[in-house]
Amino acid sequence: MKEIAGFSKFNVNTSAEAKKKRTMNGITFSSDLEFKYYKYLLEQQEQGIVKSFTTQPKFQLQEKFEKDGVKYRAIMYIADFEVLYKNGEKIVVDTKGVETVEFLIKKKLFHYKFRDKVLQVVNFSAMDGGWILLDDLKKLRKDRKKVKDKLKTVK
Repeated sequence: MKEIAGFSKFNVNTSAEAKKKRTMNGITFSSDLEFKYYKYLLEQQEQGIVKSFTTQPKFQLQEKFEKDGVKYRAIMYIADFEVLYKNGEKIVVDTKGVETVEFLIKKKLFHYKFRDKVLQVVNFSAMDGGWILLDDLKKLRKDRKKVKDKLKTVK
């Protein structure tokens, strides 16, 4: 993907003005989606649904090591949020519009190493009622496309 000045390869506005708009409580979020989810968590916390949450939790997926005199850095995964609900449930949340190959590999490593943790990848869809698991959203979109394509062939 080619980067356009002021935008990342995923079409996220990286200008100083855009970053200012995505800053709240001293935290600058890397995307509008992540910023929107932060505000959602604050609302959930106000309502007593969420007990607490942290931003940018880090998880070491593989330790650093050395082989044949070459030093390799540890592989880290930095999620968007770790949320503790009032009922005691704790989940790791990542907001994604698109799952990159790098993310899919890190997600697989995360599931392998942290089998006791729940990782949810979410997106926002007004059409589907708000925050939704990305896998569920992809399925709904695929189903809608099938219906649309079927209607085209009927005409």
